[in-house]
Amino acid sequence: MLSLEEARDRLLAAVRSVTERETVPLRDGLDRILAEDLLAARAVPPADNSAMDGYALRCADWPAEGGLALAGTATAGAPFKGALPAGHCVRIMTGALVPDGCDAVIMQEECDLSGQGCTARVHLRRAPRPGENIRRAGEDIAVGDGLLDAGRRLRPADLGLLASLGLSAVEVLRRPRVALLSTGSELREPGEPLAEGQIYDSNRYLLTAMLRRLDVAITDLGICADTPERLQAVLESAARGHDVVIASGGVSVGEADHTRRVLDRIGRVDAYKVAMKPGKPFTFGILGEALFLGLPGNPVSATVTFHQLALPALRQLAGERSGESPLLVPARAAAPLRKKPGRADFQRAVLFADGDGHRVATTGSQGSGVLSSVTRANAFIRLEAERGDVAAGDTVSVLPFDRWLM
Repeated sequence: MLSLEEARDRLLAAVRSVTERETVPLRDGLDRILAEDLLAARAVPPADNSAMDGYALRCADWPAEGGLALAGTATAGAPFKGALPAGHCVRIMTGALVPDGCDAVIMQEECDLSGQGCTARVHLRRAPRPGENIRRAGEDIAVGDGLLDAGRRLRPADLGLLASLGLSAVEVLRRPRVALLSTGSELREPGEPLAEGQIYDSNRYLLTAMLRRLDVAITDLGICADTPERLQAVLESAARGHDVVIASGGVSVGEADHTRRVLDRIGRVDAYKVAMKPGKPFTFGILGEALFLGLPGNPVSATVTFHQLALPALRQLAGERSGESPLLVPARAAAPLRKKPGRADFQRAVLFADGDGHRVATTGSQGSGVLSSVTRANAFIRLEAERGDVAAGDTVSVLPFDRWLM
């Protein structure tokens, strides 16, 4: 068996990222992969503006006996016109352009107003400081600043940032095309009646949801019966026009597990069996021009292998340059954990804070078919391959569920 790290490295080495580009409206850019480095063509903010509601003034005019006369008002989108006369100030609102000649904004709570109309006077309770409460042009972004790097998965804040620069569209890489199927003659679609020995297919629904978080183009090929002839026909068809084919089930060594044998015949097996629990019978290879990922049939095994192996490969395939390491949190085990050395173990668990750090407890039965152990969890306890049993109070590494699992 390959170690988890060896399997992941070998899989990533086989992945070639998509390179085709397309331009999409900015509002459709969420979770798309940026195709090129973006530099700022304009400054944000484009001009000096007020960070407060208050009064814009010239510091040299203070102190002013009898206060400062009001020369006018500046609001966002309706600036004060002309230069500021000596001994005057301008009523200004947040976001309004700072009038020419003003070098400070005093917030209204620090001023008193006397008189009305043309006789109104503003009295400052303290000396103004040059530059206070003024947001300078380019304070957020200067012309020529690097904004976002190619290979970034666009986040909500990224779209807002690009909109602030006036961009209405963004160039992204095309979505990877993914074909998905489940294998097993015992499987039925939810909503259909079950005969004796049959079960509902949960894996395609689980995997489809995780793939949607990746924003890939999914072709659902449904359920494939456990015959080598049918499986071969489905896989050969799937390899045409898709970047990756994902199948769950049929990757073990039973008489009805045909996936590896068929892949040997029509493609290439690059790795088979990984030293991880759950999820040992994970297969990947090449099928025509497509990458093939064979996940175990048990739903928890399918979840863990997708998250730990398929997901990094799909993100690289999409052109994402993540560079981020998974967040591992040290925590004390709330109860003993059983573990045999030899395989990396991912136990479903609940991570919670206590008075002096974090504690973690499993969600109960850790069988690879107990999908409810995942629905009750918010993290994996990741036990290293060489590690054995864990005593209550021992420190373990915990992998909190990320956006792909939550």
